[in-house]
Amino acid sequence: MHRIKSSVRKRLDRSKNALARIKNMGAAVKKIHRTKIVHISRLKLGKFKQKIKVHIEKGNFIIKTVEDARELENVLRLRFNVFYQELLEKNAVIQSDIDQFDFICDHLVIIDKEKNSYVGTYRLNSSSFSKKFYSSQEFDITNILRLPGIKLELGRACVDKEYRTGIIIALLWRGLAEYVRITGARYLFGCSSVKTTDIREISLLYLYLMKYHKAPDTLIVVPRKNFRIPLLSEFIRNSEYSKEDINGAKSLIPPLLSFYLKAGAFVCGEPVLDKVFKCIDFFTVLDMKNLSETLEKKYSV
Repeated sequence: MHRIKSSVRKRLDRSKNALARIKNMGAAVKKIHRTKIVHISRLKLGKFKQKIKVHIEKGNFIIKTVEDARELENVLRLRFNVFYQELLEKNAVIQSDIDQFDFICDHLVIIDKEKNSYVGTYRLNSSSFSKKFYSSQEFDITNILRLPGIKLELGRACVDKEYRTGIIIALLWRGLAEYVRITGARYLFGCSSVKTTDIREISLLYLYLMKYHKAPDTLIVVPRKNFRIPLLSEFIRNSEYSKEDINGAKSLIPPLLSFYLKAGAFVCGEPVLDKVFKCIDFFTVLDMKNLSETLEKKYSV
C-alpha cells in the first residue's frame, strides 16, 4: 500500500508538472535542431570505417558488424522506425536516427538473409578506439572510466517489431560475445531505458533495483544536472511502500534490462529522464568476470 504525507503532496504535484514541462520542452528543442544535426551528420557517412570485423551465420540470419556507409544507413533507418515512428509515433523527411557517436562506433546488426532486411542492432563504443561516450551526456561516469582494462559501451539497441523474440536477442548477444572476445573488453556499460515517466513507477522500480541489483559504491554514477528527475528523492522519502509494492516493480523491467540483470549486471544509482524519448535511463555495468555461468557456456564468452 502506498501512502504519502499530505504536507508534501502539493510539492510532488508540482514535480509531476515539472516533469511534463521538461518533456515538452525537450521535444520542442529536439524538433528545432534535429534536421540540422541529421544533415551535418549524414555528410560524414562516407567516412565511416569498421573497427572490428564480426561475421557469423546462424540459420536464416547473419550477425555482423557494419562495414560501410550503405550498411550504416540501413541501421539508422531501422533505429528511426523503432525509436521515432513506433515509440514516439513521429515521422520526418529524413528517416534516420543519427548522432555524432555513430561515426566513432561499431554497429552490430542482425540480417534476415531471405528478406535481406536489417532486423536488430547494437551500437558498440570501445575504449580502445574512443574516449567519448554517449552515457557521459546523462551521467558522470568517472568511476566507470577509472576501471582497469577495456570498457565497451552498449547503446541504441533495437529490434524490428516483427522479430521481437528471444531468438534475436540471443543472436545479438552471440555477436556481442564475439566482439568482446576479439577486443578483450572487461566491462560492458550503458544506459538501459524503461518506458515510463510516472513518478510512482520510477520510485518503485528504483527501490527494487537498489534492493536486488545495486552496484558497489565504487561504481555508482551521478546524473547530470539537466537530466535529473525533479524531486525523485523527496517523493521516495515522503512515501510509504510495502514490500509487495516494491517487489511488484519487477514487472516494469523491459526484456533487455532483464537480460542484463540475469547476466550479472549492476544498476549504478538513480535513473535520469530522457526528455526526447519520454522514458528513464538506468546506468548499468557488467564485469565480464562476473558473467553468469549459464550465459558464459551458452555464448562461449
